[in-house]
Amino acid sequence: MPRNYSFYVYILTNQTRTVLYTGITNDLDRRVWQHKRGESKFTSEYKCNILLYYEHFTDVRNAIAREKQLKKWARGWKLELIKAINPHMIDLSRDWYKDAI
Repeated sequence: MPRNYSFYVYILTNQTRTVLYTGITNDLDRRVWQHKRGESKFTSEYKCNILLYYEHFTDVRNAIAREKQLKKWARGWKLELIKAINPHMIDLSRDWYKDAI
């Protein structure tokens, strides 16, 4: 039986929405939690711990290609992508860790 794989490309921001960070993971919940706890050097330095956007993939090659594509995009393009699914730019993970925080 084939195994199901999950990979995520995601975009985080800081409180003032001035920085956008694009990343990839195979465990979105765990990775976002790490960012919120400051366990990533870049996101800790720039306080990027608000999840604005993510995409799910079952093939790691497609996820890597998408991450590379998004990292090349201008900020305006990324904002258009984010606002298409998250127009108010709220933290999509805001309810994920209520018991942990």
